[in-house]
Amino acid sequence: MRSLLFKFGLGLASLAAFSITATAQEFKSADYDLQVEVVAEGFEYPWGLAFLPGGQMIVTEREGPIRLVDPDGRLLPPLENVPEVVASGQGGMLDVALDPDFTESSIIYFSYSEPGRGGVSTAVARGKLNKAANALEDVKVIFQQMPKSSGGRHFGSRLVFGPDKTLFITLGDRGERDRVQDFTIHRGQVVRINRDGSIPDDNPFKGKSGYMPETWSHGHRNPQGAALDPATGLLWTVEHGARGGDEINQPESGKNYGWPIISYGRHYFGTKIGEGTEKAGYEQPLFYWDPSIAPSGMMIYTGEMFPKWQGDVFVGALKYQLLSRLDRENGVIQGEERLLDGYGERIRDVRQGPDGAIYLLIDSDPGAVLRVSRK
Repeated sequence: MRSLLFKFGLGLASLAAFSITATAQEFKSADYDLQVEVVAEGFEYPWGLAFLPGGQMIVTEREGPIRLVDPDGRLLPPLENVPEVVASGQGGMLDVALDPDFTESSIIYFSYSEPGRGGVSTAVARGKLNKAANALEDVKVIFQQMPKSSGGRHFGSRLVFGPDKTLFITLGDRGERDRVQDFTIHRGQVVRINRDGSIPDDNPFKGKSGYMPETWSHGHRNPQGAALDPATGLLWTVEHGARGGDEINQPESGKNYGWPIISYGRHYFGTKIGEGTEKAGYEQPLFYWDPSIAPSGMMIYTGEMFPKWQGDVFVGALKYQLLSRLDRENGVIQGEERLLDGYGERIRDVRQGPDGAIYLLIDSDPGAVLRVSRK
C-alpha cells in the first residue's frame, strides 16, 4: 500500500505559547501544559546523549570530548582515551549509545569523523567505560565509512540497536550525491553490523557482488536522526533534504530510498533534483517537510508522563528551532504539532528520559541539556 505523505502546513496547527517563570519556561501544546528547564549546561556543541544506570548522563561534544554528567548537572572532565577526531564543518564527535548489555559489559559505542588516508569519514568505535578512572578502556574501531574524502558535510551518524542487538549506523552522502547510487562504496546508507563489527548473516547484500556487505538500505542523503519503534521493533530515520524534502523513512532490508534520483526538495540554487518525486524501484517517505526544518535527533515516545503521546514520533529541528511531534494513530502519521516554537535554540538530539520526560540537546556553544515535562 502506498505511503501516506504529508507536506508542512497540512498537519496539526502549532499550538505553542511562550511565557517565563522564575525557574522554567512554559509552553502550551494541544494536550499538555509544558515546562522547559535547563538540567546541565556548559557544553561545546553537544551532539549525542544517553542515560546511564544510576542517574548519570553521557554527552558527546562535536569538538571531540565525551563527558559524564552527574544527576545534579555537574559536568565531569572529558573521558580519557578517546580517538582522534576531525572537528570541522558538520564533523566531530557525534552519537553515543550504550551496549544492550551495558549493566554487565560497561561498553559504549560512539561515532565520529575519523582522519585517515584520503581525508575523513564516519567511523564507529566501542570501549569499556571505567567511571572510576573517568576513561575508556580497550577502545576498538568496529566500522569505517569507505572511501574517506575531503569536506565537512553529511556524516549522518546516528546509532541504534535493533531487537536482535545488531547495530544500525546512518551514513550521509558526504556531499557527494552523484556517488550515492554506487553500491560498491559507503555513501548515503543505513548499515548494519554486529557489536564486534562483523557482518550479520542475514544482511541483504552479504556475499553479493557489487555491494558493500554492511549495507542495510540505500539512497539516503544525510540521516541525522534514527530511533527504534518499540511497538514493532522497526528502525525509523529522519534525513535532511536540500531545499525542502526532509524525510521520515522506515528503512527496510535491501530497499532504495531514492536520493538523488527522487526527492521532494530542490537544489539550493533552485533547480529540480533528479527525475521528480516518484520512480519505480524507489521507496516513498512516510512523511516529508517542505520547506525544510533541518531535522536532527529522533525519538519514539513510550513514557507515562505524556500518555496521549505514546507512540508519537519526536524530531528536533535545527533551522526552525523547535520540536516536531508527529501524531501517530495505529502506526500511521496523521499530522504534526510544532512544540517549543519560540524557545529560539537549535535542537540537536531528542531522548526519552528514565522519568518519562523528554530531554533535548541544544546545539550551541555553550550548549545545554533541557528537560521538557508537564507543568
